[in-house]
Amino acid sequence: MLFTKDAVAGLADGTITLTFRAWTKPQAKVGGRYRTWGLLLEVDDVRRVDPAKITAVDARRAGSLTAEELRRRLDEQGHDGRVWRVEFRCLGADDRIVRRNDATLDAEKLATIEARLRRMDQSSRDGGAWTRKTLELIHSHPGVVSTTLARRLKIERPEFKIKVRKLKELGLTESLEIGYRLSRLGEAFLSATGHGRHGRP
Repeated sequence: MLFTKDAVAGLADGTITLTFRAWTKPQAKVGGRYRTWGLLLEVDDVRRVDPAKITAVDARRAGSLTAEELRRRLDEQGHDGRVWRVEFRCLGADDRIVRRNDATLDAEKLATIEARLRRMDQSSRDGGAWTRKTLELIHSHPGVVSTTLARRLKIERPEFKIKVRKLKELGLTESLEIGYRLSRLGEAFLSATGHGRHGRP
């Protein structure tokens, strides 16, 4: 679930615990965890509501000054009466940030990461070892636009971005304003496995 930057403080301190979305069908589920602005949110309730019945209390919990203001914003999104009320709580920092900043690698953690990467390779359409190639590529070309990186791997940009997102889930990469870089964990992993020292892919 996406939020505007001005909502970050309220999400973090628990002031904002509701959001109303003009979805044609629910795009969040109870128990689902969603990341936004470095925070991890967990959804407690999802239900369709009549926007006319949104209360002032609900509006304040959603970060709006009044129910009228909230309904006006929903109207601008063109909801056709289909509005979903999503209740959530903030669990703290995005778990990927915690993982990627922890560069300590014992034998068990190293083996776990290698096993995850191996499964990701094996489940790819061509069965190729794309994880290592992608990590090496980002290591050698930090901050390079994804279109260029995808071209170097001879795949389409959308496919490349999906693959990098999987590596990000493991805490091995992080996004920059343009392109990517390896996280502290990613750098430690390549160093521990003897990669990243042999020039540019």
